[in-house]
Amino acid sequence: MSEPKPSGLDDDRISHVPHVLAAIQSDTDEIGFQLASERKIGSLLRALAASKPGGRFLELGTGTGVGTAWLLAGMDRDSRLVSVDTDHDVQNVAKRNLSHDTRVIFHLGDGATFLESTTERFDLIYADAWPGKFTHLEQALSLLNRGGIYFIDDLLPQPNWPEGHAPRVPALIEDLERRSGFVATKMAWASGLMMLVRTEE
Repeated sequence: MSEPKPSGLDDDRISHVPHVLAAIQSDTDEIGFQLASERKIGSLLRALAASKPGGRFLELGTGTGVGTAWLLAGMDRDSRLVSVDTDHDVQNVAKRNLSHDTRVIFHLGDGATFLESTTERFDLIYADAWPGKFTHLEQALSLLNRGGIYFIDDLLPQPNWPEGHAPRVPALIEDLERRSGFVATKMAWASGLMMLVRTEE
């Protein structure tokens, strides 16, 4: 049996959950999408976004907009977010619930193509898709401003991992840990997280 969590530090109790998440979750359940970010990760995304006033943010893998909603909840009014996904039906859930917020631009298309073609720089990149994480990693990291944050999840075993995927994860972690010009930290928490902060241009 796990030890009880100290009073006030129960990280399963997330405060100030974005109101729009209820509608997004309902729509997500309706289409049977099962890859949405969990609330612990969302809460951390919100805090990271809040640390970058006037920031420029990139989300690779919109999904149904759960992570998007958390990022928007932390962003100030001068910040901007680009969210990329290849799945029209899934991303439409996010658009339906979040497109009223002019701080976010939804891009329907391949994340790899986006990373190869954009000239924009970002203060935070949340890579929640294959491109920018297991492929096109160099392109993603090159888009970070100094002090920018690169954030990934799903590093602990997941039931939806395809066959042969498991060995890729420790290889990715090792790659990220040994990079110069970045400070890295790992968190065996939620779905398994890793964060890099760029220290050199």
